[in-house]
Amino acid sequence: MADSDREAFRSVAVELQILEGTAETLQSRLSFVNAALTELNIARMTLEGVEKETPDAPLFVPIGGGSFIKAKLESNDRVIVGAGAGVSVERSTGEAMETLKNRITELEKTRTSIQQQLMQVVGRVQEDRERLQVLSARVSQAGRKTGVSEAQGRP
Repeated sequence: MADSDREAFRSVAVELQILEGTAETLQSRLSFVNAALTELNIARMTLEGVEKETPDAPLFVPIGGGSFIKAKLESNDRVIVGAGAGVSVERSTGEAMETLKNRITELEKTRTSIQQQLMQVVGRVQEDRERLQVLSARVSQAGRKTGVSEAQGRP
């Protein structure tokens, strides 16, 4: 019984390590998706604001590090949108908004899926930790019994 408990303990410990690694990976993906969603929502809100402006309206364009340059809006009906793989295309503001909304919808689906996977993995981690505690107690108890038997001269 003690040998099978030790083997089960090792097996659960390995599974737990794998699950914890999986949880970390999923958490990292979730962080990435949340950052992308934030960026897309900022772009969407910016386009909504630009749509209401008139040509030649003054703008502050962020250049990073909390710094901005002054610019003037040339046109509020055409924007350049990233199409992927480093390619950008010119679209109407409406088309750009629709593109952003579609990307946001897809990323929200992805986020939901990752959250569900993460919850399942975290549940399994909890189960495995509980199993490890039980197995650890059994292995420890079997070890104490073996030690007492040996101390009394019994095999």
